[in-house]
Formats: sequence, C-alpha cells, structure tokens
Amino acid sequence: MLLNTLFIALRSIRRNLLRSFLTILGIVIGVAAVITMVTLGNGATQAVQLKIASLGSNLLMVRPGQRQGPGGAGGGSVPSFKEADAEAILTQIGGVATVAPEGRSSVTVIANGRNWATTVTGSSNAWFQTGNWTLAAGRPFTDDEQVSGAAVCVIGETVRRELYGGAAGSQGLGEQLRIKQFSCTVIGILASKGQAGMGNDQDDTVLVPLHTLQRRVTGNRIVATLLVAMQDGADSAPIKNALTQLLRERRKLGDGDDDNFNVLDTQQLAETLSGTTQVMTALLGAVAAVSLLVGGIGIMNIMLVSVTERTREIGLRLAIGALEREVLLQFLIEAVVLSALGGVAGIVIATVASILLSSIMGIPYLFDPAINLLSLAFSAGIGVIFGYFPARRAAQLDPIEALRHE
Repeated sequence: MLLNTLFIALRSIRRNLLRSFLTILGIVIGVAAVITMVTLGNGATQAVQLKIASLGSNLLMVRPGQRQGPGGAGGGSVPSFKEADAEAILTQIGGVATVAPEGRSSVTVIANGRNWATTVTGSSNAWFQTGNWTLAAGRPFTDDEQVSGAAVCVIGETVRRELYGGAAGSQGLGEQLRIKQFSCTVIGILASKGQAGMGNDQDDTVLVPLHTLQRRVTGNRIVATLLVAMQDGADSAPIKNALTQLLRERRKLGDGDDDNFNVLDTQQLAETLSGTTQVMTALLGAVAAVSLLVGGIGIMNIMLVSVTERTREIGLRLAIGALEREVLLQFLIEAVVLSALGGVAGIVIATVASILLSSIMGIPYLFDPAINLLSLAFSAGIGVIFGYFPARRAAQLDPIEALRHE
C-alpha cells in the first residue's frame, strides 16, 4: 500500500513539473543558504585559528605598557626589558619551554642593487621555536655568533624574493645583505608562513642576533618583547600569574603600583576570535533558516491548491473504498517528497557554492556532514508539518460532495 501511494504521489508531482519546481524553490534556497553560511563560517573560524597558531603555539607575548593597541600605556616612560629577564623567566618559572628576547627596527636593506623596506628583528635561536619557524635553507646562529653579535642574518621569503629574485628555494643563501652601515652574510632562509591574523606579511623580515641589532642597528640594549613558549599541555593561567609576579619583582613595582607591562596569550586570543566567528556563523545560519519556513509556507499553499483542483479525484477514490488514512498519506507523501527533493538540490548547490566561495575568500573548505544531514532532515520535516493540514483536509472530504464539485 505504501509503495502504491508513493507511486501515485510521484505521478502527481510529475504531472505539474513547473509548479512543483516553483514550490520547492524556497526550500532549495533555504537549505543552500544555511549550509553555505555555516560551511563558510566554519572555514573562517579555522582560518583564524591557523593564523593565530602561526604566531606560535602556547605563546605568551610580554611587552612594556599596560595594554595593547592605540592608547595603551607605553613609550619612553615605560622601562624596556633586559636579557636577564628572559633568563630569569626560563629558569624560575615551571612549564616554560623557552624564552626569546626580541628587539625590532624598521630599516631599508640593500642587495644586488635592489633595496627593500622591511623589519629587522634581533633575537636568539629560541625565536624559531617560539614562533613555529622552520628554515627552508641554511642554518640558525651559532652560540659564538649570538654572543659576539656577528654580521650574519636569516631572511624571510618576501625579502629573499624582492632582493634576490627567483623561485622559492636557496637563492640568496651565502650572499651579502646591507643593513644600514654594515653588511651581513645570509646564512638561512625562513620557510614561508604568509600573512598573520592581523594581515601583516610574516615573511617580510630579517633576523639577526640580538647583540647585532643592539650594537649595529639600534645603538641601545632595549629588549622590546619577551616571547615565552610554554610546554605542551601546560596551563597558561598559573604560568601567567607566576610571570606577572616575577616581572613585578624584577621591575620593583609596589603593591599599589599597576603593571607597567602586558601579557598577551595567543591561545586566548585564538579562542576569543574563534568564538566571535562562531557566533556570527550561528546568526547567519539562523537568518538563512527563515527562508526554510517561507518555503514550507509555499508548500502548504500549493498543496491546498492541489487539494482544491483534485477534489473530484479525491471523492472518486473515497467512493470506491479508499480509506481516509490512504488519502492523507498520499498528500503527505507528496509534500515530503517535494521538500526532500528541495533539500537534496539545496545540498548540491550549497556544496558547489561553498567550494567556490572558499577559494575566492582564501579560507579552507570544511565539509560538515552534520549540517548537511540536519538540513535535509529539517526540509523533510517541513514537508510533514506544512503538508499535514492540506492532506488532512483532503482526507476529510465528503465523497458525495467531492463528486459534485466542478
């Protein structure tokens, strides 16, 4: 009986293909919109997490001043850090993997008759670990080079490309690079990392030993940032508390004094930004889901029209012995089939749209089977909900009155 009822429902849908297509259009658009918005939102969330992770995993960034960004305390009145601060953090705080003191200066570098404005960073070999950096070619600094402030440097892919040209590789390795008044030998080339979370080019950098930066570039012993890499699985909260207490002691701050430094936890930053994108994804998905309800109303409207048009057919079926539940099931199946077809078409369109938009937006495409199955089930559920009233109306027709209908 169920198979026969399904066959009758499909034949009725096929008899009015254009109307059936227009009926499910709302469902198609709704399902496609929900899946596309959620998929793009998930991709954006992962892109944010990857960008933050590229700064360094389990990383604490300590800078002078009370807070980050415009208006933050800082400047000449706030004392900078010392190399001894980095050594104290590494030896006195548990859960710390390594600490890299860092100084920076914006300069123009020259090589092969070309010049390029970039950032010269001074640090130790711990800088590679704190920032998840790897070398595409060459080697890191030796201990003697770090202590003596030797004229050696490691360059990023952007600097290598702009000054030495050629495809990514070892081009430029062993060449001379002029920084201000001295020339250094390129001993390493960093593997490319692309843009950071804030949009800046991470590959546009030149790394030199910290003493080299202090003696030959800045002319002072300022350490602007301490990069603290925590051990895998370490809890950042107690480490941050211990770090804050240690620096307050070393900077001779009293109980009533505010911190004249700030600690940024990249993991917390990633969680905050990911939470924001997830909220926006849920909001966009909810807005797109409204179109599913509109599509359900369209199905109910068309099914009511169909019942009116087929009143004589319904009366004839009832007159020759069809049960009310069979008529009810017939129209209910029609509504469910229409909405389910719309759901399938919406999934196909959403998949194509998500892949295209992900490539255009530069975010990863993440197929989420849960949202696809949920959207399909929701569209079929809409067919049941909005198809029940027309189906019940058809089943309750009086056979005699229905046969008299013109």
